[in-house]
Amino acid sequence: MKKLRMMESNFLTLEDGCNKYLDNCRARNLREGTINHYRQSYLQFYKFFGKDMKVSDIDESEYQKYVVWLRTTLHNDVSINAYLRDFITTMHFLMNEGYLPFFRMQAIKVDRTAVETYSEEELYTLLKKPNIKKCSFTEYQSWVMTNFLFSTAVRQRSLMNIRIKDLDFENNLVNVTVTKNRKSLIVPFNDTLGHILKEFLKYRQYKTTDDFLFCNAFGQQLVKSTCYYMLYNYNKRRGVETTGIHRYRHTFAKQWILNGGNVVSLSKILGHSSLQITQNYVNLLVSEVSKEVAAINLLDKFSEKKKITMENRKR
Repeated sequence: MKKLRMMESNFLTLEDGCNKYLDNCRARNLREGTINHYRQSYLQFYKFFGKDMKVSDIDESEYQKYVVWLRTTLHNDVSINAYLRDFITTMHFLMNEGYLPFFRMQAIKVDRTAVETYSEEELYTLLKKPNIKKCSFTEYQSWVMTNFLFSTAVRQRSLMNIRIKDLDFENNLVNVTVTKNRKSLIVPFNDTLGHILKEFLKYRQYKTTDDFLFCNAFGQQLVKSTCYYMLYNYNKRRGVETTGIHRYRHTFAKQWILNGGNVVSLSKILGHSSLQITQNYVNLLVSEVSKEVAAINLLDKFSEKKKITMENRKR
């Protein structure tokens, strides 16, 4: 006969189980943004299963029903997979804790889509310097941020947390202290961006070098929404309908490859934890790069200009 265990599996609700996993995330010191991401995913869980459903009642059959429900509710495979991965991660935690037996769960297959980038025409438009004598500080700073994003390929969170003291003008380097993998990153920048930043600091009106490089209208640190809408309005005013901060990162990678940059250096600049991640990233750009390859036909360039006639030899 099986011994009784001190386990509340029969009474643990899905909401309680999800909260236990969030507590585990906090114990592992995960970022608050990651925890909030799980919270948003759990709203989908509750819509289908209900908050009060017993965790012990969830099995492979229920999981498959959830997959079907997501596919009929949402029409984006990437979003569906994101919810499924969060569900699988949470359930695996509860399985390891003994709240429900192990069963097989698998995300759906997703076709990779091409990475969206800014076109060269859009870049010329967005990188054109505004008239400093006539523009507002917000417009001017948006232009500087645009140049910074395209030149360094940093993520939005990294951008908002760069302080003035992180800039090393002597060596043209920026110390990126807040990154996705929590490892500080040294990113080089060119002389052009260096001149842009030096000029910008004359108008920034900062008190100490501990101040953040980019700020809101009151000189305080940018928040995610303010940062996005500043660039959104900037793009709109210049007639560029597409807006995406991460799009600059994609664009940087594409231009790097097209201009002969190697993957190893790109990996270091992007701050990827492995070369394989960068290679997968570059693979998504192949459809765009292939257009450039088709336009530059190397075989035609080096082929013989003379016409060769094939004549049969008489024996």
